[in-house]
Amino acid sequence: MANLKAIAAMSGGVDSSVTAYLLQQQGHSVTGVTLRLIGTENAAGALCGTSKEADDARAVCERLGIEHRTIDFVKEFRENVIDRFCGAYLNGLTPNPCVECNKYIKFEKMLECVRGMNCDVFATGHYARIEKEPSGRYLLKKASDLSKDQSYFLYSLSQEQLSKVLFPLGSLTKAEVREIAEERGFINARKKDSQDICFIPDGDFAEFIKRYKSLPPDPGKFIDRSGNVLGDHDGAYMFTIGQRKGLGIALGKPAYVLSVNTAENTVTLGENEELYKRRLEADEINLIAADKLDTPVRVEAKIRYSHKTAPAWAVQTDDDRLIVEFDEPQRAITPGQSVVLYDGDTVIGGGKVKHALD
Repeated sequence: MANLKAIAAMSGGVDSSVTAYLLQQQGHSVTGVTLRLIGTENAAGALCGTSKEADDARAVCERLGIEHRTIDFVKEFRENVIDRFCGAYLNGLTPNPCVECNKYIKFEKMLECVRGMNCDVFATGHYARIEKEPSGRYLLKKASDLSKDQSYFLYSLSQEQLSKVLFPLGSLTKAEVREIAEERGFINARKKDSQDICFIPDGDFAEFIKRYKSLPPDPGKFIDRSGNVLGDHDGAYMFTIGQRKGLGIALGKPAYVLSVNTAENTVTLGENEELYKRRLEADEINLIAADKLDTPVRVEAKIRYSHKTAPAWAVQTDDDRLIVEFDEPQRAITPGQSVVLYDGDTVIGGGKVKHALD
C-alpha cells in the first residue's frame, strides 16, 4: 500500500495530526484537509470545524512539509447535523450527533474529496481498525486501546467508505500518539481531548436549542405513569430518559425521567427501577459484517457510547426493523441513540433505537 495519494482529515487535534505524520512515514503522498463545519454564528467556544482548528492543522502540515486545504461544509453540517440534532430533541428523542456527522459529513464528504482530488484513500484519527476478508468484505473492528475505541460511532459506514479509509491509530494507545506528537514538536501535542458535542462546548443542549431555534418558553407538566401532575417544566424537549439532575422539582425522593412526550409537552417521572427494560426496537439499520440478520444471532450490544456491551439476541424482522433482546434488563434504553452490535471485537452493525419494549 505504499505510495498512495492520501488525504488526512485534520481537525486540528493531536490524533489527526499524528495520522498525517504516520501516513507520510508509510510512504504516502499526503494532503491535509480540514472541513470547516461551524459558521461564525456558532463558533464561540466550538471544539471543531472552526478557523482556529484549521490554523492548528495548517501549522502541523507546514511542519510536515505537506499541502493543507480547508473546505467549507458549514451549510451541509448545519442541515445534516445541527438541524437533525435539534429536530430530534424537539420530537422527544436523544440524538447522537457524532454518528450523524460521521455518516453525513466526515466520511461522505471525505469520499467526495478523494474523488475530486484524484486521491486513492483518506485517513482519519479515529481509534478503530479495518480488516478485509478473503471474500472482499471489509470489517470494522474495535481499536487495540479499548479505552479509546470509537467503533461505536462508525457502525453506519458503507463498504465503499470502509474500502477507502485508513485508521492509522487503530493499534496505538493515546499515550503513544501524544508521545509521537511531542517528538515531532506538534503544537497540539498536549491539547485536551474534547468530551462534549463540538458545537455545544458547555454541554447545555437545551439552551443551545432554545437559542438556535429562537424558541419561546413552552410550559408543560411533569406527570407520573398514571397521569397525575407532579409539577411544571419549561419544555419537554429539555429532558432525556434516565435524567435525574436538573429537573427543577422536589418530590421528597429521587425522580428520574421515564419518557418524554413532546407532542403533549409532558415528561413522565418515576423511580430508577422503572428505567430497566430487556428489549428494544431499532430502525435505520446498517450492517457491516453481514448482509442480513434474518435469524436470531448472539451479540454483544451497546446502547450508548458510555454503556458497557451486554449479551443479547438480535434479529431483523424486516429490512429496516431490528429487535434486540438482552439477557438482563438494561437501564435507560433511549430512543434516538444508537444500538451497536458486536461479535467479539467485530462490529456486526447497528441501528437507531426507536423505542424500548416491555
